[in-house]
Amino acid sequence: MYWQMLSIRDIIKATGGSIVVEGNTEFTGVSIDSRTIKSGELLIALKGDRFDGHDFLIDALKSGGGAVVNNLQFMAQGLPIEDRTIILVDNTLLALHNLARYMRRRFKGHVIGVVGSNGKTTTKEFISTILNTRLSVLKTSGNLNNHIGMPLSITMMDKNTRIMVLEMGTNKPGDVDELCSIALPDIGVITNIGYEHLQGFGSLYKVRDAELEIAPFVKKLAVNADDSFLMEGVSAKFKGEIITFAIENQDADLIARDIVFSDEGTGFLLCAGKECIDINLKIQGRFNVYNSLAGAAAAYAVGFNLHEIKRGLESFEGVNMRFEIKKNRGVTFLNDVYNANPSSMEESINELTRLVSSGKYKRAIAVLGDMLELGDYGVTEHKKLGQRLSDISVDTFIGVGPLMSFAVSEFRGNGIYADTSEDAGVKLSEIIDDGDIVLIKGSRGMRMERVMAAIEGSKESVGFTGDFSGRHRD
Repeated sequence: MYWQMLSIRDIIKATGGSIVVEGNTEFTGVSIDSRTIKSGELLIALKGDRFDGHDFLIDALKSGGGAVVNNLQFMAQGLPIEDRTIILVDNTLLALHNLARYMRRRFKGHVIGVVGSNGKTTTKEFISTILNTRLSVLKTSGNLNNHIGMPLSITMMDKNTRIMVLEMGTNKPGDVDELCSIALPDIGVITNIGYEHLQGFGSLYKVRDAELEIAPFVKKLAVNADDSFLMEGVSAKFKGEIITFAIENQDADLIARDIVFSDEGTGFLLCAGKECIDINLKIQGRFNVYNSLAGAAAAYAVGFNLHEIKRGLESFEGVNMRFEIKKNRGVTFLNDVYNANPSSMEESINELTRLVSSGKYKRAIAVLGDMLELGDYGVTEHKKLGQRLSDISVDTFIGVGPLMSFAVSEFRGNGIYADTSEDAGVKLSEIIDDGDIVLIKGSRGMRMERVMAAIEGSKESVGFTGDFSGRHRD
């Protein structure tokens, strides 16, 4: 069954709630935000750390068709809620989970779950772009990959949806298991295993165990065969069908060969067994070749052929704030500001090094913000970063945030410290010159997009604010 309208009967069956006031009996969708709820939608009043959705119910009911609540105190205000349905549950977050799970169980198409330490969002977008060439795809919106954003995305399916591609984030053990118990994926993709959220995990082994929580749920698993640490875990924990992708491992099911980087993008030969096809991506970066391979492997698992995969890969335009190449004032900017951890930072630095080695640029500048959520590893990892930058062709390093001060102290070149990303933007604008190449990167909480905004002379770029509705885990 494909969904067109949500009925009261469906909602009660899914959530176990009770009808307090019956008005509308069908709803066009689900919302968790009173500011954006549309006519006919059902608000689920969630409670966050800093606010409670129940406080905005009256405003929501003026626009929406009803609400799921866990208390009725708002009704004491005596404001009109005529023709609006109120459903009472014990726990509104659990109600959202149960409703999404109920809708998923009624869905007959494939569900692809995307996990991994780095590249999840880009991989999700690659998969969706390929599949969308002949299927109606529902995907997690933007960065909504947590215990709120992912189930909310599921509720957005409609009668035309034929396949779902759901990004699943984690910052502690059990997160992926919880998300999989709602989404029930039958195909999984693991991009890689790297140093992420060490404050919540404590070790690389626990990171791997957390990502592999997807294994018991899926029948097919697409994995990076060049990541030997990941493959070791997959061999021990997964007994289903494995589809491997790689650049180095020539025994993988899908391989990228003869990679060529240019100003226009990235070209390579995509091979599956004896069949090969030329691919010309519009985006740069060796890590993006891996992301495209992960997307290809997922599509391959669904039954897409290489020609269909080529069409999707070559139409992909990239993802906002993820290694965007921008030109301004004669300077090339690598705007990779969405997030950062030690593994993704290393990949971006490697790409900067590759570009500098081409001889096209006069100077290399790195503007890097704190890598957050590293716990006891924070100081050590930032010192290592400063040492790493000293060993490559970086002329100037601007470190942003208290942890990056340790990296600046280890850097043997021209090191500059900035308290904030805005301050870094000002300092950078004073030193850049025609022919420079600049890498800008940092954790989401550092708001490194403000560096580029300062260069462009614009207002602060629109970025993710950390709203509880779908906090990103990268």
